[in-house]
Amino acid sequence: MEKSAGRRLDRWERIGAYHLTTLSVLFIAVYAIPILWPGLDPRWQHICQIANLVIWALFGADYLIRLVLAPHRRRYLRSHWFDLLVLVVPVVRPLRALRLVFALKVLNQCAETLTRGRLAVYVGGTTVLLVAVAALAVLDAERGQPDSTIQTYPEALWWAVVTITTVGYGDFAPATAEGRLVALAMMIGGIGLLGFVTGSVTSWIVDRIAAGEAAEQATRQDVSSLLDEIRRLRDEVADLRGMVATGTPPPPDNSSPRA
Repeated sequence: MEKSAGRRLDRWERIGAYHLTTLSVLFIAVYAIPILWPGLDPRWQHICQIANLVIWALFGADYLIRLVLAPHRRRYLRSHWFDLLVLVVPVVRPLRALRLVFALKVLNQCAETLTRGRLAVYVGGTTVLLVAVAALAVLDAERGQPDSTIQTYPEALWWAVVTITTVGYGDFAPATAEGRLVALAMMIGGIGLLGFVTGSVTSWIVDRIAAGEAAEQATRQDVSSLLDEIRRLRDEVADLRGMVATGTPPPPDNSSPRA
């Protein structure tokens, strides 16, 4: 029974992976359009809001289906508590930007599968996506606030780059609680991403050095063997010259096969 339920869950996750990825891209698009174009026709803004809610409801339905199909539901809840948190908490308006976390999580899983073995592509794509989405979230929270210095997307994008790299110039900073939550997520994500990149680059350098040392050691061994062979040949030539000078016949060659 448990194996059958596990197979059903695996089958549903395989089928739903591509649909969730498509929904995540659409969700980010309908979230971004009203932010990037604040003068958009109210009807289109309303359509984007409805699409946002519909996609979010589909995310919730997918989670419930996976929970029902899971052979151990309590264990599934414990292992997927973060998914449930980002699905429920963003109902509160100040935490609406957390909806993007679920979309980013799905896209990250897709990118990890597509770029497996290509670290540079995976890290580069993840970084660009994180910066772009964080800039959208902080602009959504900060635009129109009297004490905020972030009022345009280029300003938000610059702030996101400065924050994720931990440079922190301080020329732009969020003033709202929602914007500061986005900043906190960016700081944590930036530290984790930089640590991941640093560790990966360090591992690559160590591997290259080890490979170079191994190749150098093999070359030294080859050179040593070649020198030994040259010395042996030189000694044989010297012996032959001495025999010729004294008229001594050379020893018979026992290496040739007998008739």
